[in-house]
Amino acid sequence: MPVTIFQSPFEYAIACAVLVIAQLVYVLFGFGAGLIAVGSLALIFPEIKDVVVLLLLVNLPAEILVVKQARKEIRWRPIAGLGIGIAAGIPIGAWVLRGGDPRLVLTILGGFLVLVGIVFVRLPSGGRFHPPAWAAPPTGFLSGLLTGLFGTGGPPLIIWYHLSAGNKAAFRANLMTIFLLMTFVRVPSYAVGGLITAPRLWSTLAVLPAALLGAWLGHRLHIRISEKTFRLMVSILLAALGVMLLIKG
Repeated sequence: MPVTIFQSPFEYAIACAVLVIAQLVYVLFGFGAGLIAVGSLALIFPEIKDVVVLLLLVNLPAEILVVKQARKEIRWRPIAGLGIGIAAGIPIGAWVLRGGDPRLVLTILGGFLVLVGIVFVRLPSGGRFHPPAWAAPPTGFLSGLLTGLFGTGGPPLIIWYHLSAGNKAAFRANLMTIFLLMTFVRVPSYAVGGLITAPRLWSTLAVLPAALLGAWLGHRLHIRISEKTFRLMVSILLAALGVMLLIKG
């Protein structure tokens, strides 16, 4: 039998349950899978690298699905600026993941997300603010750094698109496009660093059906909820993820 990261059927069942929820949230909102899955599975699996790599690989089908279906909403000019910073930040984050202690970053990011989640409840609808072009590379770099570290670089991008995206479809489509591009950078970065191993690949295949189920449920919910409800839930989710990071940090 192929070797996986799961030491028992119980660990496998828990991983599947967590990934159903994580992928549901990811496809529903366009972010959140990393903090949910990493924050939960890190309590079970002692090696955080196993969880980060597993999530990287299972996210790929959902990202391709959303980008393909909502490609008309994608705006490539800001993505290009963000992508420059992301490409520079991911390898550095992966290097720190391999040998560093990211707890301080987790704590700072957690407090920031709680504050942002509260503020976002009071913000107007998206599409009224367009960040300057020079701000895209630094925002992307911070996002790439967090992605390489924790598998979740969403917070800076969420702020960017919450303010600039005109509707929930544009918000999700542009976020998922960037995350798909991140995946294309992270896979070779992790492979070169020795993070992608045979047990992690077999583990990905084992949990893939659960991840696909969560993605399908998330898409069904996304097309049903209203814009107002969507933005309120984004704000609540940001604050909740911030609390999770504070506890972990």
